[in-house]
Amino acid sequence: MLTAIIVEDMIDALQLLKSDLETRHPEVEIIATAQSVVEAAKVLRKKQPDILFLDIMLGDGTGFDILEIFPDLKSKIIFVTASDEFAIRAFKFAAIDYVLKPYSYEELDLAVDRAKKQIQPNKERLTILKETLSAPEQKPDKISLHTLDKIIIVSLDDIIRCESDSNNTIFHLQDKRKIFVTKTLKYFADMLKSYSFIRIHQSHLVNLNYVSEYIKSDGGYLMLKNGENVPVSVRKKTEIIEILDTMHR
Repeated sequence: MLTAIIVEDMIDALQLLKSDLETRHPEVEIIATAQSVVEAAKVLRKKQPDILFLDIMLGDGTGFDILEIFPDLKSKIIFVTASDEFAIRAFKFAAIDYVLKPYSYEELDLAVDRAKKQIQPNKERLTILKETLSAPEQKPDKISLHTLDKIIIVSLDDIIRCESDSNNTIFHLQDKRKIFVTKTLKYFADMLKSYSFIRIHQSHLVNLNYVSEYIKSDGGYLMLKNGENVPVSVRKKTEIIEILDTMHR
C-alpha cells in the first residue's frame, strides 16, 4: 500500500480526485486531505505520505508555500493544475509531473504510475517551475533534462543543437558534453520553437545563436560556430535563408 494526501481548495475537485483514486487505485490509501496551506501544514507535520497531490493555487497561498515550509519533504509530488499553456510550459521545462484539470482517467493513471517510480524533485527544478509560473511573460533560461539515471539542469544558452536518436534526443552542449534524453526530438522542437531553436531537418534542432553561416552547396547545410556542419532538409531551405537574412539585417 502507498499513502497519499490531497491538497486542493475546491471541495468538488477534491472529492472527485479522492473518489477516482479510491476506485482506480485501491493500492493508494488517502490518509488525509486539506484545502489550504495552513491545513496542509498541520496535516503534514503529523504524517508525510508517499504521494502528495498538490494544487498550485490555494486560497491562502500556493503549493510552493507548502514546499517551503517542508523543505525536506520526502513525498513524491503530483501537481494538480488548471489547464493553461503557461503552466504546461513551466512543468515541461522543470521536468516535474503534473495532472491537468479536468483530467482523464488515463492521465491520472499515468501520473500515479510515474509517481511510484520518480524521485522527489530537487530545489533547483522546483525553482525553475516556480519562476516560470510566476512570470509567464518571461522565457525560462534553464531546462531540466531526464536521462536514464538522473535529471540534469541545463542553461538554454549552453545548448548548441539537439539530434534525434530513434525516440530519444541527444543534446550537444557548449562544453562538449552530450546528454542522452529519453524523449523525442519533436517534443523538444515544440517546446523550444520560440526560444531561438529551429528544426532544420527531421533529425536536427539547432540553436540559431550558434549558426555561423549557411552553405548552399552539397545539398545545403549550416556551419556552426564550433566547426560542426548540420544538414538542412530541402523543405526547410527557404525558411532557413529567410530567418538568417532577418537576423543579419
